[in-house]
Amino acid sequence: MMTIEVPHIQEHLLDDETIHFLTSKSEYDHKRFEHMTLTNQEATKVSFEKVWFKNVILSECSLEHCEFTDVIFENCDFSNVNLANAFIHRAHWKNCKLIGTDFSDSRLKNVSFSNSLIDYANFRFSNMKHVAWEECSLISTDLSYLVSEQLQFSRCKMDQALMHGTKLNGVNLSTCDFDVIGVDIENLKGCVISPYQASTFVGLLGMIIQ
Repeated sequence: MMTIEVPHIQEHLLDDETIHFLTSKSEYDHKRFEHMTLTNQEATKVSFEKVWFKNVILSECSLEHCEFTDVIFENCDFSNVNLANAFIHRAHWKNCKLIGTDFSDSRLKNVSFSNSLIDYANFRFSNMKHVAWEECSLISTDLSYLVSEQLQFSRCKMDQALMHGTKLNGVNLSTCDFDVIGVDIENLKGCVISPYQASTFVGLLGMIIQ
């Protein structure tokens, strides 16, 4: 079982903060953001360290090259937010909506997603180490061309997910649900699947089960 470092954060040490707009290169440390909605924000290289987001909505926002270290996202909606080229370390997303969120070219280390909607999200070309998705919806999510070490998928919906160019050696997909998934034959060695899923991968080889 993969071990993921949890965020190093103590809620009782956090100060409540309200943001009306974000500016580039701003820094937030030991903060709690709760019941907030930010719309049409565009900022780069914003740093969040030891921050807890609760019931926060970002709408039509672009936050490229941002850093999130020791951060918890709880019941947040970051759908369609641009988080490309982000650095995310020791973070937990739980009960969040990340539909269409752009994480492309990002670095994720010790990051977990649980009970979250992540359909149509884009993680393409990201560098990932110790990243887990548990009971998430990853329908049509792009996980292609990842540089990865220790990925974990548990009881996720992954139909139409794309994993082209991503090596799946040691990745266990056996508890996940999908009828079609985009993978490359040469990257399947060492991938763990269930007997039910075998027919999907046999089809990639041009074989027919009767």
